[in-house]
Amino acid sequence: MRKMRSVRIRIWLLVILIAIMTSCSGTAPSLHVLENPLNVDMIVKMDHGDFWNTVKMGAEVAAKEYNVNLTFKAPPTENDIDEQIRLVDESIRDHADAIILSAIDYMKLAQVTDRAAYYKIPVISMDSEVASARVKSIVGTNNYEAGQKAADRLIKLTGVESRIGVMNFVKGAKNADEREQGFMDYAARFPGVEVVDIEYCDSDEEKARRLTRKMLAEHPDLSGIVALNEIASIGTAEEIRRLGYGERVKLITFDSTTNVMEMLQEGIVQGTVIQNPFNNGYLAVQLAVQALEGIEIPERVDTGSKLIDLDNMLWPENQKQMFPFVK
Repeated sequence: MRKMRSVRIRIWLLVILIAIMTSCSGTAPSLHVLENPLNVDMIVKMDHGDFWNTVKMGAEVAAKEYNVNLTFKAPPTENDIDEQIRLVDESIRDHADAIILSAIDYMKLAQVTDRAAYYKIPVISMDSEVASARVKSIVGTNNYEAGQKAADRLIKLTGVESRIGVMNFVKGAKNADEREQGFMDYAARFPGVEVVDIEYCDSDEEKARRLTRKMLAEHPDLSGIVALNEIASIGTAEEIRRLGYGERVKLITFDSTTNVMEMLQEGIVQGTVIQNPFNNGYLAVQLAVQALEGIEIPERVDTGSKLIDLDNMLWPENQKQMFPFVK
């Protein structure tokens, strides 16, 4: 039965995605398309995962529309800071026209970002910020607000007298820190809510499983867990299902992978905070082109987030958010 549900979900997601892809052409603001293509490098945190694949898809649509040669680069894991620095240096050496960067570490990617700007290569920060004043624009989710949305729903589920845990991803990543801070600040409004454990899985699914087991073993009275990115969500949810803790331990996740949406239908996950990875990729390329053409661009573009549950997951407006396109 679970397999049939998974197949239905995958078919449904594919239909939506095809509709979105065919709807994107011509919807963005008009730019002058140069005769000679621009070379834009997109350097993200990890070379796999539904989230990054969707970012890449959005970027490729924009690249085709604006005559951009897009090079997609990423380390094999989301905690390989040195490799990401090397990739940025490689883009500088290869004279990329612009760089789009989702920084693994807020502070440690700052120097190489400044170096790109020194060589007059505009840098667009996407999804996760970097500690550089030389970034032209930041596009992505308001992560502090997204963390607060997750806390609001989890506390409504567990009650105002509860013990909860946090499964974060990479310590030092700006978006990870902001989601955690938003969650903690919201939880602090309720004196009876105790955050008993915060773990970092380094965006490693198996490590998320292991840390979930540890969290549940050390805190048998745990009421709920929040998992703050795609990989943390999959690992935590899969382990809760395996252990038979579904529904007893309330779980709020991030992102809308097929795994998470299946477990939402099963009752393992009670809600998930969705982002706009397609828009992140599309708009980052668009902003890079505008910057290269000397067009003034906004300092920040918030692509939005929303909490999805069983009651609203099929609403048309939420399907658009789950698989967003640029209007």
